[in-house]
Amino acid sequence: MNIVKQRITNGEKVVGVFVGIYSPSIVEMIGYSGFDFVVIDDEHGAFSHSEIENMIRAAESVNLVPIVRVSYDPSSIQKALDRGAKGIQVPMINTKEDAENLIKRAKFPPLGVRGAAFSHRAAKYGKVAGKPFLDASDQETLIIIHIETPEAVKNFEEIMSVPGIDVAFIGPTDLSVTMGYKEGPEHPDVQEVIGKLYEKGRQMGVSIGTVGGNVDGVCKGLQRGASYVLTVSTSVISTAFTNVVTASKEYL
Repeated sequence: MNIVKQRITNGEKVVGVFVGIYSPSIVEMIGYSGFDFVVIDDEHGAFSHSEIENMIRAAESVNLVPIVRVSYDPSSIQKALDRGAKGIQVPMINTKEDAENLIKRAKFPPLGVRGAAFSHRAAKYGKVAGKPFLDASDQETLIIIHIETPEAVKNFEEIMSVPGIDVAFIGPTDLSVTMGYKEGPEHPDVQEVIGKLYEKGRQMGVSIGTVGGNVDGVCKGLQRGASYVLTVSTSVISTAFTNVVTASKEYL
């Protein structure tokens, strides 16, 4: 059972962490800290397929739901799911066709075109096979798409009408850059667009996701109505280091 998908479906909120550095130990620390899920970042991070598998294994050892933000390699979805990811987060979904193609790659026939095999880790190396595995994978995999360009904003309703998408993730940094505001997502025009996306999500009954770089950012996303909120491991760690150095200077 994918507890994060179940909770989102039930209208609950979940909090997780992006990790873009290969470190099973950091994943374990995230789990012991009480987060709900981890997103292994294969878009911006540097991972081999084997390293992603080890990160997933570490997540499972501490009761974190492992999700992979996939790369732009067409095989990335298949590889992540075969390694045992319970969800995929897919950047740059800009049109209904993009969303439909994503669902096809993530689902087995007749719903999609995902290649079937039972020798990999997700199928317990053949211990789970056939219809039970295929049906469970199709039903339990959490699918999150990124809304992070003006084109995606324009096509939001069409994109979210595609069956099988669970969360619309607002990528504030990419959205601000693609809108032409390199100074960041706090620009009033960017915030206006983000606010309209939250409102459209409420009207359509769509779960919204977002990211906050610190405690305030995470709380702001939850207060605004997001049900799937992430922070970033490197931001949290860097801030903690900086706080120690700043505090210690008083005594140097």
